[in-house]
Amino acid sequence: MRDALRGLVLLLLLLVCGLAFQAHARTVQGDGLQKVEIAVAPQRIVSLLPSLTETVCALGACPRLVGLDRYSNWPESLQSLPRVGGGLDPNIESIVALKPDLVLAAGSTRGVERLEALGLKVLRLEPRTHADVQRVLRTVAEALFLPEADSQRVWREMQAGVQAAVQSLSAQARQQKVYFEVSPAPYGASASSFIGETLTRMGVGNILPASLGPFPQVNPEFVVRAQPDVIMAGDSSRASMVQRPGWAALRAIQAQRICVFKPGEADMLVRAGPRMAEGARLMADCLNRAAGASQGALR
Repeated sequence: MRDALRGLVLLLLLLVCGLAFQAHARTVQGDGLQKVEIAVAPQRIVSLLPSLTETVCALGACPRLVGLDRYSNWPESLQSLPRVGGGLDPNIESIVALKPDLVLAAGSTRGVERLEALGLKVLRLEPRTHADVQRVLRTVAEALFLPEADSQRVWREMQAGVQAAVQSLSAQARQQKVYFEVSPAPYGASASSFIGETLTRMGVGNILPASLGPFPQVNPEFVVRAQPDVIMAGDSSRASMVQRPGWAALRAIQAQRICVFKPGEADMLVRAGPRMAEGARLMADCLNRAAGASQGALR
């Protein structure tokens, strides 16, 4: 009788534990068909993509980060955290040594299969459009066991900031065509990228059509034929621009309607994440100054 009673108590305990696990565990959908089961709220997170790092912090979970990729540089409070390589060369041993209960990575990050084989939970997310940013915010909040209201609040604040940037544009600024260079290879931001979507929302033309893909490698002659009114680029592109065939004759270069962004600004602009509104303000400021500039560099 006593043994039977003990067995019943044990069975009830197992049932209660099982129900508790089901109440807290959740399955999170990553990019593509990836599904990750997370039993409890992650407290030790490694991020291998800057936009995902910034998303975690925007949701108020910065203290849970224990390791970062080499390119994550915002907010400054994270600069003392261990670095574990980049998306193309993650340091698997360093990541494992940090004992993360969740790794956030891009879909293109190498070594994900090895990390998973070592028993780590890896959630793959790589935002490229405004809709992606909203989805990633919601997904990261879910993976961190945060209320959906948190991601909704961050998204509303971002949208309000972008709209304020849109409304700040002058009528003259809206009549311009833009070439936005994301790296000096050169790669540009087309109309289908999140940068292009922001420009479209501003009512500004983009010389790179959506059909080229979000961030296509650009033939310099294509830009010469398109004759953009304004060129936006990071500081790393400055020196190479005038060396490209035909670029010295570009009206935007001759009139110095070029916005060259500082490294920190360029990082923010090319990351599809929670600082998109700040990026939109930078672009709006550039466009307004370009519309009123007669000569002299804009930045």
